[in-house]
Amino acid sequence: MRRVMVIGQRIGLRDLTDADVVPLHSVYGDPAATQHMPFAPRSVQEVAALVGQAMEAAAAEPRRLYVLAVVDADRRHVIGVARLKIDPDLPHSAEIGFGLHPDQWGRGIGTDLVRLLLSFGFKQLGLHRVWGARSPANLPAQLAMLTAGMVEEGRIRHHVHTPHGWRDSIVHAAIQDEWTER
Repeated sequence: MRRVMVIGQRIGLRDLTDADVVPLHSVYGDPAATQHMPFAPRSVQEVAALVGQAMEAAAAEPRRLYVLAVVDADRRHVIGVARLKIDPDLPHSAEIGFGLHPDQWGRGIGTDLVRLLLSFGFKQLGLHRVWGARSPANLPAQLAMLTAGMVEEGRIRHHVHTPHGWRDSIVHAAIQDEWTER
């Protein structure tokens, strides 16, 4: 099994453990943190199930799903979650997603997170294309992806069903040979 540990200046990414359930619940269970996600806030039991699934995915060969804890580089406290999913039919391409605890918002942490995901995908996994989809109303995610070097590619209409109905998604992507680490 390939263990993931990626360290940036302010944050790091690592594989999830059972000890991450409660800190991740502070993200997945927070109505503000999940307002742009396609699900309602999660219970502790639902987060525990997600962590278990992430740990199973980490042991898979080949590994196609990376659900990672976002940790503060200094104290190693969990401040968010990051996801990178490789498409089995297009193994050169992966979708990213991320969520941060609201007390981390407005500090550029989202941009740092997208940069780490892109670097991990291109440098360590050898991907050619990394993409992500965001809610049209999620302007901080737009800024994070654009600042990190992703390009806005377009809108997918009625892409995601949320607790409030169908929602469009705005797609951003980075291509390995066009991307420059910023």
